[in-house]
Parts: sequence; C-alpha cells; structure tokens
Amino acid sequence: MKFIQEKTNNTPVYLVHEESACEFKPLRRVMDSGVFKGKSGETYHHLLEDGAMLFIGVGPKNKDTTESLRQAGYHAGVALNKANIDKANVKFNTYNDIPQHQALRAFMEGLYLSMYRFDKYLSDKDPLTLKEVSFQLKDTMADWEAFTNSVGIDMEAVALTRNLINEPARVIYPETLAQAAQEALEPHGVEVRVYDEKQIEDIGMSAYLSVAKGSAKPPRFIVMTYNLKEGVAPLALVGKGMTYDSGGYSLKPSDSMKTMQSDMSGAATVIGAMQAIARHGIDRPVVAVVAACENMVSGDSYKPGDVIHSLLGKTIEVDNTDAEGRLTLADAITYVTDNYKPEAVVDLATLTGACVVALGDLYTGMVANDEALKDKVLAAAKQVDEKLWAFPMDDAYKELNKSQVADLKNTGGRWGGAITAGYFVGEFVINNTPWVHLDIAGTAFLDKARDIYPFGATGHGVKTLVALAKK
Repeated sequence: MKFIQEKTNNTPVYLVHEESACEFKPLRRVMDSGVFKGKSGETYHHLLEDGAMLFIGVGPKNKDTTESLRQAGYHAGVALNKANIDKANVKFNTYNDIPQHQALRAFMEGLYLSMYRFDKYLSDKDPLTLKEVSFQLKDTMADWEAFTNSVGIDMEAVALTRNLINEPARVIYPETLAQAAQEALEPHGVEVRVYDEKQIEDIGMSAYLSVAKGSAKPPRFIVMTYNLKEGVAPLALVGKGMTYDSGGYSLKPSDSMKTMQSDMSGAATVIGAMQAIARHGIDRPVVAVVAACENMVSGDSYKPGDVIHSLLGKTIEVDNTDAEGRLTLADAITYVTDNYKPEAVVDLATLTGACVVALGDLYTGMVANDEALKDKVLAAAKQVDEKLWAFPMDDAYKELNKSQVADLKNTGGRWGGAITAGYFVGEFVINNTPWVHLDIAGTAFLDKARDIYPFGATGHGVKTLVALAKK
C-alpha cells in the first residue's frame, strides 16, 4: 500500500467523533439524520452528485487512544474496499494529545490489518481495491518515507506470522517450517541453520526428541542468528514449534484438534519478529531458536509414566503427553542459553489452556525470573498496544512441579497451571540468564473474529519483540 503526505483529489475520508459539532454541511446532515453517530467502528459511505466521501467513527471526543485510531484505520480500510475505492485522502487531525507519529502509525496499522486475507484455499475471494492513501496532516513529517517503510515492515512481519500459523499442518510441518524460515529471513541477512534428527540427537536434546518420535514427519531444530558480534551478548528468542499437536496418548478431544496447526504460533512469531528486526537494521545481536516437531500417536510415541532425560541433564516424569511444548522448550532454552550466553531470553508459546481460562483471548500471560526484564517486556508491549499480564513471581509454584520418581514432572496439577508450566520451562534456563516466558495460548489464534482481528492467527507478539529489540 502506498502512503502520500499531501492533499489529493482522492476519495475524502473524515474521522468523526461522537456528537461532533462540526459545521461541515454534508456531515452535519448525516449526523442530524441519525444514520451515523460517530461511534467507534461505525462507517458511512456518503454518495454525492460529484462523487462520494467516507465518514469513520472514532468514538467519544477526548477519549482517543492509539488503539481506537488503529480500529478507525481498520474500519476505514474495510469500508474503502467494500466500496471498490482504490485511492483515498484522509484528513488527519490531532487526537487527545497523542503525538502525531504515534497516532498516524496506529491508523496505518489498522489500514494494513484491513487488507489481510488468508484466502488461498477459497474459490471466491473478496476483492482488495485500495492501493493508495494520502494524508492531510497538521504538521509536515520530514522523515515520511522512512516512517511509512517502518510501519510496512512491522505489518508485513505480522502478515508473515499469520500466514505461517494459518496454513494447515499438511503444508507446514517441521521441514517446511524450516524452509519457510530460510525463505523469509536469509534475503534480509539472517543466517538460518537447520539441524536434522541425527544432529539433534548428537546435541543431546532428549526431551525434545521424546515428543517428536511419535510422528512420521521428522523434527527440525531451527537456529536463526542476526548481527552477532564478538563479545556482545545477544537477545535470545525461543518459539514453541509444535506444527501439530494431537495430545499424544493423552489425546485431545476431536473438536480441540481442529486448529492445532496453530500450536507453532510461538515459532511463527519469532520468525516474523526476526524478519522485521533484520529489515529495520536494528543494531543489536539477536538469536532465535525453534524446536519444531509434531506430537502424534504411534507405537513409538512417548507415554504417560515415562521418565525422560533433557539436554540439561535433569530427568522428567511424563505426567501428561499433552504437556509437550514445555519439553521441547526446555531443551531449546538450555541450548540457546548455554551456546550463546544471551543477555536475556524471551520464549513464546501456546502453552496452556489454563492461561486462556485465566485471561481469555485478550491478554498474554507472563512468567519471569527477573524484574528488570519483566518491566522492559511490559513496557515494549504497552508501547505497541499488545496486552500482557504478569503472573506472580513466587518460587513456591516450583514445588508443584516436583516428581517422586524424577527431578521434575511435566505438569504441576490443575491449580495455577499457566504459572507452573512457565516455571517448568524456567528450570532449564542456565547461567542465571534473565528470562521471560509469554503464554500466547489465548492471544495467538482466535476461534472467531473479535474487533479488528479475524478468525485465525492474530500475529500477536511480533510488535512486542521488535520494540524490545529496539530498546
């Protein structure tokens, strides 16, 4: 999409507050008639003899936020495409003392989100006509091209993440996920190394391989490095890469399996973030790892009651084979903290239903071992309007993961499940590395559309990771 910083003769778009006192006659007539009131999400395509204009509701006056402007951008894009308009001109004003560049970025993100479709398997596709949007701004922006390119980089990374998650498991499995990472990242200077099953075994990642061995599709361990510098500790990102999760012998109900291609959302998120980090040219070394595999049922599958080993050397009692993601993350986190000595590590995983019970699909849950890093991640998320909630940092939760027959068991019981799962993963962080775990089980994939987010993958977490890398 092309953005222009000037007034044009494109189809005019007006952002309108509720109960607006505007004396612009066409708008006044529409609002007085009651067919349009300026409520958030409301749109009105006003036809005139010499053309048309579009009114977009942004909600109550003086209650603007970047999120309300993002929603306005989304609804503007939807309405413009529905009306088959290819070029639009937005009169962009000031909004509740929000700095212009922040307000504009949010609105542009909404426009990008309105253009997203995962329709490759549909015979009938909704047409996308919008190609160009010009803006009338209060203050001219000298860095317009760099600014609009930056927005595009982030939103294209979100789209990449969504596409990887939305693909069915017959298309994205460990080998093809690794190939997708190479195709998306290597052209931008990210080195991608892929380890096969024999190499993973040689490394000693026994917990990861225990999960993987039930599938006919072999695992792939994906290591992505950007801008590594001698003597400079990188930021480390770890994404859960379960390309399909049946639950193993602790079998999921049939209805719960329908969207389990989304169990690799953490992996897709770090791949998207790595693309954006590299394209931005962020001057920070970053390493990302994904232990990709499937959790399936076969004669070779691991079983409840098994005791398995880990790369760290700790033994694990398998209490439930559907608590598999934490086993793959355990070895991945040990690997990255041992081999790269990062300054901090952040893992993202669709880890627990317990997190969805606690927070729904609105907030990502967080467990951490370091207050300073926790605050940095929270600040990065707040900056980009992605909602996080920090669970208690209390070592008493670790006691629930203790086993009578091994060092640990892979579930801590019913109560506090999102926290005990996070703390299980944290047991495998070495070198006292600051660590944050983000449980995106509720926020990464929606079973039905909500607000400006469609059914399926959301791309939640990409912008937070990019903002964190920039700090």
